[in-house]
Amino acid sequence: MAYSYDEQNIFAKILRGEIPNKTVLETDHSLAFEDINPQAPQHVLVIPKGPYVTFDHFASEASEAEIADYVRAVGKVAQMMGVTPDAGQGYRMLSNAGPDGHQEVPHLHVHIFAGAFLGRMIKVRSPQ
Repeated sequence: MAYSYDEQNIFAKILRGEIPNKTVLETDHSLAFEDINPQAPQHVLVIPKGPYVTFDHFASEASEAEIADYVRAVGKVAQMMGVTPDAGQGYRMLSNAGPDGHQEVPHLHVHIFAGAFLGRMIKVRSPQ
């Protein structure tokens, strides 16, 4: 499937420095920053710097260096947040893709939620 990347999405603007953010971590290929509308006591977004729409798009077109950097950045952010299970905590990662996945920004991003008991997995609602 061919993906069309929107250069005007909010994360592209953040990457270009047009919109400020509260950076948590920046690497050669990734940027992590605090969510402006947190859904948990700790809520950080991790995005690749490249123009990727979803995880499958990223996995099929990103370089090995981008993939390794991004995966390591996600893990590093969880460690920096102090929420890894070895610290006695825990976290949830979420990446929405496409309309059924309720993706709001067409740029790959992983949410890291932590800081409270997050409950079980989502409940699927029947289509109406």
